[in-house]
Amino acid sequence: MEEKKFVISKINYILIAVSLVIIVIGFLLMGGKPSGVEFNPDIFSTRRIVVGPMVSFAGFLFMIFAILYKPKSRREE
Repeated sequence: MEEKKFVISKINYILIAVSLVIIVIGFLLMGGKPSGVEFNPDIFSTRRIVVGPMVSFAGFLFMIFAILYKPKSRREE
């Protein structure tokens, strides 16, 4: 039986999973409790408008790297 080779290797799937975790962490940093009717100045905190989007963006960039990463092939014996 012929061995099938996948387009993306195991290390790529691991890197994609790590990047998904980074993206989710960024979205969690942007989130917060609902403000309800009254105004909550916490929506303008540095964590929500700077840190969260930067972490998510880094996760998306890492996702591109994870998809395009080509591991060094082993020498076949």
